[in-house]
Amino acid sequence: MRFVIVLAAFILGGVAPSQAAGNFADWGAVVVAGDFHAHDGSEAEIFDNARRDIAAQLQRIGFAADNVVQFSVRPERYAPLPQHSEPQIIGNALWDLSNRTSAGCLVYVTSHGEPQGVLVGDAILTPDALATMVSNACGDRPTVAIVSACYSGVFVPALAAPNRLVLTAARPDRASFGCGQTTKYTFFDECVVQEFPASHDFPGLASLVQGCVAAREKREKMSPPSEPQLSIGANAIAGLPKW
Repeated sequence: MRFVIVLAAFILGGVAPSQAAGNFADWGAVVVAGDFHAHDGSEAEIFDNARRDIAAQLQRIGFAADNVVQFSVRPERYAPLPQHSEPQIIGNALWDLSNRTSAGCLVYVTSHGEPQGVLVGDAILTPDALATMVSNACGDRPTVAIVSACYSGVFVPALAAPNRLVLTAARPDRASFGCGQTTKYTFFDECVVQEFPASHDFPGLASLVQGCVAAREKREKMSPPSEPQLSIGANAIAGLPKW
């Protein structure tokens, strides 16, 4: 079976050096860029920009560098060298991280999406496939799952669980915006960058990002609005450190 992993679309911006790091040292994270094309088919860096900056931000808030594993469709272009964005490789990396850490998990996927899932190369990762990967590796640990792609709300029912915070860039039936050849980030990812310094935990960040995306789309008259989706399990907030 072929399917794609995308590590979403969530781009985290800079945190002031004086801001205290959270207790994420024993968390594991995979950050995946699933494609290298703009919406018109031309080559673009938007997803790898997000992958790079999210990984760096996770380290700024307290993740150990060795516990943040990055993936790219074109890993040979970048240093430090990411691993190749291939579902089995990503699943194995998440499993390995879960065996050398004992706290939480974070999965970030950014790419193009369709109603069946998210794109990596010419493959699709379905919601059920990603949910199985996360469940196998992370189990009942506190987990943050972010999917930045069109139609990414399709992942919420499969990923939602009492121990998880799930954030997606759009409703199941809506596109998201900003996949241009000359843009640095998608709208969703740019809002993560913009709102991160004002937040101190993932629930707060998610709420700010939802408002930011809505305001940007209204300002630029994008329709219909993407309406990023947020699911917070009953036990999730208690397991998520602040920063």
